Amino acid sequence: MAEYPHLLHTVIDTTNTRELAEFYRQLLGLRYRNGDEPPADGAADDADWLVLVDASDSPQLAFQQVERLERTTWPEHDVPMQMHLDLTVSSVEELQRQRERAESLGARLLLDRTDDSDEPLYVLADPSGHPFCIFVG
Repeated sequence: MAEYPHLLHTVIDTTNTRELAEFYRQLLGLRYRNGDEPPADGAADDADWLVLVDASDSPQLAFQQVERLERTTWPEHDVPMQMHLDLTVSSVEELQRQRERAESLGARLLLDRTDDSDEPLYVLADPSGHPFCIFVG
């Protein structure tokens, strides 16, 4: 039987590792890998690599500190998006609720396609400018 690589997690570059990890932790209901939690004593947080895991401790997303990150110009192609996350919800009502949650956590709306009866969706940008989609799946 053939052996294949195992996908460990998706890594997202950011100029603010903690901010972006915290955004996705709250948005997706994940938690920090043991040892990656924010400093409890209010000390400076200089984390340059953080991992979020699910309830079974499986890695989901990692965040890597970079010095500079040019934001995508999507839907224009001057600076392509290169990657994005697709997130699904169960209903149009939940779609609206999750858009509001994402914006309250720091996301910015890029595209509202909720009038598409075949695939209503929102495209939002996370605090580092990475686009992600939420649609009814």
